[in-house]
Amino acid sequence: MLILEKKMNELAKQNNSFNRSERSKADAISYFSEKGDEYKLDLLQNLEDGNITFYSQGNFTDLCRGPHIPSTGAIKAIKLMSIAGAYWKGDEKNKQLTRIYGITFPNQKELDEYLLMLEEAKKRDHRKLAKELSIYTMDDDIGQGLVLWMPNGTVIIEELEKLAKETEEAAGYKRVVTPHIAKENLYLTSGHLPYYADSMFPPMELDGEKYYLKAMNCPHHHKIFDAEPKSYKDMPLRLAEYGTCYRYEQSGELFGLMRVRCLHMNDAHIYCTKEQFAAEFRAVND
Repeated sequence: MLILEKKMNELAKQNNSFNRSERSKADAISYFSEKGDEYKLDLLQNLEDGNITFYSQGNFTDLCRGPHIPSTGAIKAIKLMSIAGAYWKGDEKNKQLTRIYGITFPNQKELDEYLLMLEEAKKRDHRKLAKELSIYTMDDDIGQGLVLWMPNGTVIIEELEKLAKETEEAAGYKRVVTPHIAKENLYLTSGHLPYYADSMFPPMELDGEKYYLKAMNCPHHHKIFDAEPKSYKDMPLRLAEYGTCYRYEQSGELFGLMRVRCLHMNDAHIYCTKEQFAAEFRAVND
């Protein structure tokens, strides 16, 4: 790490400019084929001709969307923070690569202040506090990203849910409750499938039909709205639910409580006329 930092500081002092250039897809594929760079060739498959850009800095040229600072001369203070394994494109089925995390500031004083802030933040990391205060735990027998809330954590959950319910009631929301699963056709009609299929748990089959764990509350609420005839006098109708949703986050993306596979959301949907939209939008922000 220290050797890399030394080299980066050396390059920064050269004040090399970052030069952008556009290339055809064929030219880009040829360039990386000669270099044997399988990862850039993989990225190029999903890029459209006419939108492919390269950046050069000194004697280094690479595929990059940009933008960049004008030159390396603006880099005055560098610190490489950590090394970690990372699956290509965040998919555990792909090769594991090495990722180096680093930061830079325009002066050493700002860098030192930032590093001090990080040290203070570590003391307050929710994963550290969760263990010390018995807030939540996770277990491989339950599954990755599936949180077990302990008594102390459940108190926090219930207080947050109470606050959400009180706030929504004061704003004129009506509470609903919907199932944790639904038939495949619901998500096909809503348009969530197949676009969100990769972020949903695989379906269960029962009596020749497919059922999915709920990844979003939207179509369920629409069905409640559709269950009874509505008049313009019923508008706006505000439906709210403290619902449980399940999303299949990639294992490389899971992170404490920040990225999980089971989450509780105080989700809501508002049904209103076009004339009421502006006022409802402002009310949501309030």
